[in-house]
Amino acid sequence: MTTVTKWALAVAVLVVALIVALLPRGGADTAATPSADLAPARSAAALQPCPPASPAAPVKQLDGVRADCLGDGASVDVGRALAGAPVLVNVWASWCQPCKTELPVLQDYAKQPGAVRVLGVQVQSPAEDGLNLLARLGVHLPSVFDGDGQSGPVRTALKVPASLPASYLVTAAGAVRFIANPRTFGNTDEVRVAVEGAS
Repeated sequence: MTTVTKWALAVAVLVVALIVALLPRGGADTAATPSADLAPARSAAALQPCPPASPAAPVKQLDGVRADCLGDGASVDVGRALAGAPVLVNVWASWCQPCKTELPVLQDYAKQPGAVRVLGVQVQSPAEDGLNLLARLGVHLPSVFDGDGQSGPVRTALKVPASLPASYLVTAAGAVRFIANPRTFGNTDEVRVAVEGAS
């Protein structure tokens, strides 16, 4: 081996060692940080608990889909959490103006006798922004966080359109029905009619 080759090899080894040393490392500390950072926002939002897994057969379209509960950060098996009873699923983002109008309507609907359960799915926006928005609006609906990117697992499974908000009725039998009319709820009567029509 020539001297030049030895020096080139030594430099290459040093470069690789430097790259490895500078790579970010995962671990328990980094995994716990986001939850700790969101604790004040979660406390202020005071969201209802996310639904637990049902013993009923999971919703086929959402089978195996997981998301984090926005209220406490726990992992939620969405297909099992929505199984066995009708649920209105509302997909929203913190930057979405119509969502800001619709979320309080859904909160009011959920309080009425005979209302089906309502589950929010926050997409395309940071969890902290969503928690802060819900706190400002006084909306305490259980919600899951589907990531702040363009295609979270829930959004992908539901085939959510580009424009938000988007609502779906998941029937007790596990059928998933997109609510196209109206696209945005203006009052609780519209929610009730849409839910009954999709049942």
